[in-house]
This record gives sequence, structure tokens and C-alpha cells, in this order.
Amino acid sequence: MTTWITICDTCKRDDWTAETHDRPHGEDMAELVESHAAGRAVRTRRVSCLMGCAHGCNIAIQAPGKLAYTLGRFEPTEAAAEAVVAYAEMHAQSDTGRVPFREWPQEVKGHFITRHPPLPDTDEG
Repeated sequence: MTTWITICDTCKRDDWTAETHDRPHGEDMAELVESHAAGRAVRTRRVSCLMGCAHGCNIAIQAPGKLAYTLGRFEPTEAAAEAVVAYAEMHAQSDTGRVPFREWPQEVKGHFITRHPPLPDTDEG
């Protein structure tokens, strides 16, 4: 199963203004994550708004049948992007999507916003 990194490309951190930035922080973060994910065992995609504006830059990590996570409060840096991709690779290698805390890259610690259980396999209630 493929683990996807979904990056909000419209995220703006609190310091964003039209006078100081020519594009959203999310676009910067998306480019960095895409660059670090190239040729690795995860896929990336961009979306316009993950509705976590108070936590920008926002990223979702998800795969069918596994726990899904929303991370945020990132600065668009090389170190943050590498850590997101490294964590997503660990998620991909896990049967459940759960990665032990001690294995998390330091740069993702403190950035988890939500965890979602996997969707049921059937439409039965």
C-alpha cells in the first residue's frame, strides 16, 4: 500500500503578508517535500486547504487501512521536509501506520495535530 504525503499548498504561517511573501508558505513546503520524496517509497500530492489554518504548514500522512495523521506548525525548511518524508517512509513500512515515538525524526516531534483511525473495509455499519 502506498503512503501518501498530502501537502496544503495554500498554508500561510502567522508571519505571512503580501508585502513580505510572494506566495504561501505551503508552496515552499510542498516543493521541499516533493524534492525529498523523489525516488523514495512514498508519494506526494498537493491540495488547496486542509482547513488547519491555525497550524500552517499542514501535511497529512495516510494510506489505505492504516492510521492517518495530520501534522502542522512547520516552517518550510529542508530539515522539516526531510523529517516528514522519513516519517512517511516509516508509516509505509508499518502494518498499521503506527510508528513508535522513539523512532520519529526529531523534526516531526511536537508537530502532530490529529490521528484518524482507518476507514472500515466495508459499508456495513
